[in-house]
Amino acid sequence: MESVNASELLQQVTGFAYPNEVDLLWSIMIVVYPYLTGLVAGAFILASLVKIFNVREVQPIYRLALLTALAFLLIAPLPLVMHLGHPERSYEIFLTPQLGSAMAVFGFVYAWYLMVVLLLEIWFEYRRDLVLWSQDAKFPLNWLYRILALFSKDLSDEGWAVDRKAVKVITIIGIPSAFLLHGYVGFIFGSVKANPWWSSVLMPIVFLFSAIVSGIALVLLLYMIIAPLRNQTINMECVDKIATFLFYAVILDFSLEALDFIHRFYESEESIKILSSLIADKLFISLVIIQILLGMIIPLSILASVRILRANAELRKLAYFTSAILIQLGIFSTRWNVVIGGQMFSKSFRGLTTYRMEMLGLEGLLAALVLLLLPLVILAVFLRIFPAWPKKEKGALPS
Repeated sequence: MESVNASELLQQVTGFAYPNEVDLLWSIMIVVYPYLTGLVAGAFILASLVKIFNVREVQPIYRLALLTALAFLLIAPLPLVMHLGHPERSYEIFLTPQLGSAMAVFGFVYAWYLMVVLLLEIWFEYRRDLVLWSQDAKFPLNWLYRILALFSKDLSDEGWAVDRKAVKVITIIGIPSAFLLHGYVGFIFGSVKANPWWSSVLMPIVFLFSAIVSGIALVLLLYMIIAPLRNQTINMECVDKIATFLFYAVILDFSLEALDFIHRFYESEESIKILSSLIADKLFISLVIIQILLGMIIPLSILASVRILRANAELRKLAYFTSAILIQLGIFSTRWNVVIGGQMFSKSFRGLTTYRMEMLGLEGLLAALVLLLLPLVILAVFLRIFPAWPKKEKGALPS
């Protein structure tokens, strides 16, 4: 019998994992989950630039970034709940805490970030406006504003100064909390030592910087959409500054991911062959084409060209808008490649399997799309009830 090269045999083992192993346990819901939490962390960090680092140019999108973070944070746990076999039992995480489970700890991290950090900062930021709106708005909004303002009527400068100090203190606390909220997601994957696709000390850092990139790009995209809808002029000083932060964040994220791949290939462990087959076969389009080319290299090239050529305002708007969309596509693909890609090869490193995504059902494509669009609906409601721009400007975007 002729001897057959082991690598040639490996290439023939496609469409199933060898030995016969179960289908993928984590579906698209576990892809949507880190994507949503990443948007929350990135949006909050962008908002923090105003209060902590006094970046004046970003001030026009401060409230928009906070409300965006809140809208996406409210939906963030739903993918996990829908993935549970018994979602009605999810509340037991708080009643019977298991601190040895990284997944269970998310419930407490989420509660801390939602209740203590984000809601408090938004309340102090809006408190004075809530008092004013409660006096001017019609029923039932006037009563809603009174309740949210805790029936306060304090419009004094002293009260306003306390609000400003409280916002700054909470923001300082919120930055490491945002890092913890999304960094721990990378920690969950990076700590799975038995899986060479996940087991990397850089995984939490890569997740964190990709979250910053996605959050900044999302707020930039929303701002550029909302302004024309309100017949307002886009503040180019603001979007230029956001695009600058986005440019450097993408460079850092790309460098970290490249370093991670280089480190894997340099180690050349026994799993290197199956990982190479995984990239070349199953993940070529989602990893090489969408994540790296469309999601990183092309946006970086566009943003760099704008800076070098000093393009006019209209061309810069088009460049920023295109880059933001491509970056969102690339970051979602990153989550897909991590979650789905890490389950596509056999534990014996001898074969690949295929993920067959449902169209309907709790873990299907339609449910995932609903979860991705639902935060935008919630954000629209928030912006209607809580204008993101000062009342003295009658809700107008700064020009």
